[in-house]
This record gives sequence, C-alpha cells and structure tokens, in this order.
Amino acid sequence: MKSSLAKSLYLGLAVLSLGAVATVATTAQAASKAKIVSSKTLTTDGTKRNVQPTGKNALYTKPGTVKGAKKVASTATMKKLASSKKSADYFRAYNQQITNKGTVYYKVVSMDGKYRGYVYGGKKAGTFAGGIKKASTMKSVTKPANKTVYFAKPGKSNVTWSAPKNTQYKATKAVKDTTSYANDTLTITSAAKKTREGSLYYYVTDSANPAVNGWIYAKAVTTTKPAADTFNDKTDVKVNFNTSTGKTVATSTLTGLVDAAGKTPTATGTAVGSSATSQATNDWGKAVLAGTGYKYSRSDSVNLTALNNAKTGDTITLSVAQNDAKSTKINFFATTGNGDLSQAATALTAYATGSKAASDTVVFPAASDFSGVEGMTFAASDVTTYLNGANLGTLYTPNYTKGTGTTQYFTTYKLSSTLSGTYGSTTKAFYVGTESQGTSPATTATATTTTYFANAIAK
Repeated sequence: MKSSLAKSLYLGLAVLSLGAVATVATTAQAASKAKIVSSKTLTTDGTKRNVQPTGKNALYTKPGTVKGAKKVASTATMKKLASSKKSADYFRAYNQQITNKGTVYYKVVSMDGKYRGYVYGGKKAGTFAGGIKKASTMKSVTKPANKTVYFAKPGKSNVTWSAPKNTQYKATKAVKDTTSYANDTLTITSAAKKTREGSLYYYVTDSANPAVNGWIYAKAVTTTKPAADTFNDKTDVKVNFNTSTGKTVATSTLTGLVDAAGKTPTATGTAVGSSATSQATNDWGKAVLAGTGYKYSRSDSVNLTALNNAKTGDTITLSVAQNDAKSTKINFFATTGNGDLSQAATALTAYATGSKAASDTVVFPAASDFSGVEGMTFAASDVTTYLNGANLGTLYTPNYTKGTGTTQYFTTYKLSSTLSGTYGSTTKAFYVGTESQGTSPATTATATTTTYFANAIAK
C-alpha cells in the first residue's frame, strides 16, 4: 500500500514538473518574439526602391520574427523569383520596419502585384540587404541613328507607357489607342533595354500631341512614313479646337461614327450628331489637348450645338479655354551621366538650419518658381534657361567632415541636363558633383520660403 502510494506521488510530481518546464518554455518562446519599434513609409523616388529577391529569405505577412507572421512566399519561391527572367518578378519597397532585435524588414510588392509582404532587409536602416537587393530594371543603350519614327501598326496594342511594363510599379499607358495619331511624327529621345528580358524600348515624343509621349516597344515603330490621311468622309468628322480668338490649338478626328439607327453610314453628309456627342467626352478632349495648356468642356453650349449638328465628312469647331498659370516643382538629382537613368542618379537633399551637412545636402537659394500655363508642354531647354537665370546652375553643400577627421570638405554641383514636361507636373534636373577641401561658398541654409524644389529637407 505504501509502495503504491509512493509511486503515485512520484508520478504526480513528475507530471507537475513537466508541466512547469512546458510553461517556462512557452513563456520564454513568447518573450523571444520580436516587436516593432519603428515603422516608416519610404518616400524617396520610387525608381530608387526597385528591388529583387536574393533567395535567402521568405516573404511574410508581417516581419518574420514578429508574432503571427505567416509565409506569403517560401524561400524556395523567392529564390525562383531571384533568378526570374521576367520584369514582373521585380519588387518595389515601400515601408521599413525595425524590431527591438535591431533587424530591418521591408514591405514590398511585386511589379505585377502578385506578391506582397515583408522580407528581411538586414540590420542597417535604409539599406537593402538580406533577402533583397537593389534592382536595375532597365539598362540605357545607344539611340538609333535615325531618330524619326512612326507607329508601325496604330491601334490598341503596343502603345506608349510611362515606363516599359513592369519596369516600374504601376507603370501606366500614356494613351490606350494610337489610331488617332497614326500620321504623327515621333522623335526618339532615349533608348533602353529591359534588364531581364533584353527587349529594346524607345522613349518617343510627339510634338503635335504630347499626350502620346512615352516608352514604346522598339518593334512597334517604323522609319517608314505612313500613307496619306486615312480620314473617311463617309464615317468620320474632323475637329478643330479653337480659342475665342479663332486660333486652332489642336485637331483630331471622330472616327467610326454611326447614324441615328446605330448603323455605319455609307454616304457623306449623314447625320451622326448623337454618336459624335457620345464620343467627344471630356477625357477625349483632355487627351487631344495634352501639352497645349487648354481645356475642353463638352457641356459648353457652343460645343454641344456643334456636335449635335455634325455630319460625316464635316469639319466642326469646338471651343477651348486656356488653363491658369501653375508652378512646376523640380527634383534635383546628382548623376555621373546626363540622362534620366533611374540607377545612375541620386536625389539631393535640401540642407536646413540645424541639420547635418553631407556630400548630398545642398543649399537651395531663394528663387521664384518655374511656372507656366498648366498642362502646356515645356522643353528641357526651358528648364535649363530657368535654372541658369535663377542662379541655380551651380549648387553647393555646406562644409562637412568625414568620420572623426577635422578636414573641411564641400561639394559643388554643376547642372548637367534637364527633362521636358508639362507645367504643373514635377520635372527633373541632373547635376554632376565635384568634392573639394576648403571653405564652402554656401554661407546660409536653404531659404524657408523657397518652393521650387521637390526634394526632401534634411533633418
């Protein structure tokens, strides 16, 4: 009896001991889970945040060491994406989180939006390491000798883009259909290849219709000039956009119109007012007028009358009004080249009173804004003229030191190149820097009333 009781007590104590050990283990495991101590939305130029997996770490719904994190993509999957030959498998980083363990995680999304989550990014904030590294989605190449081209097959395929598809996150089509621009002359201003696919793209500009400006697949353009005007006087109506003084600022064509019965007209002079009114939307007018600085309203009584009375073969006049003046902010970049190369340029920072001076913190002096009629196209030379005229052709950093040294350095930035654009939209200017020893010509901080630059202000 005593023996049986002793055994029971022994077993009971053993079970309690195991329970205590399990409780301690569980508590220790919970305590070992990391916590987020810093969360920051990344606001630097998006082209600087293009990354690709290294295949060393998985993708999670939360930073991997935080409680409740679940895998979105395994290490094996990330390894496949790392060696992918598709631009769609690049990622864009947009948030940084740091744990109490000192580890850095980045929230990323694949260019095609298929994958989204957190990946280990090393132990240094602001640096892509560990499971991701910087990606150069495009590589600049030499432009062709013949820079004048035309759309090879106008239509809805192979249109122009803000960036070649999947080389930048949420790249968009500049126009969805190039049919209306079939006879436009295009000028190649840049050439680049997709890093992974190797396919060649051109950046083209259309002086007649700047809304067309954008990147296009090289095989979608031709040096062969298109045949004569394709206007069909049995189904189409020509349109002139005129100011109140009678000046024509743009032209277009309403094509494929139908009669009152919804049928395709077979004779010139067929009434197509309802179809013309339906097709001539405000968005259509905005696209046609892009770059002119003028706006169109279908609801204008003069325009409604002209559209309602339209007949095939006609040339009608629609009224437009000029936009108001608008300031255009400029992003200042340091580069070793002279083009808009996403991986060769780094955004400068505005030096402010009390902030730490460095080789990339420049003093922006007081100057008036770069402005013009909103929506009107400006040339790169217009930006250059403005910068030089406003004494912004040369910029300086304040003095700074390196490491524990006491030697005084400063960097001089000289204007290298600029980009064309439209007033009201941010543009870019590129500078080449030269470091020197001595006293910097910059004697003050960036003027607090200055609003012409879009760069971040140093803290």
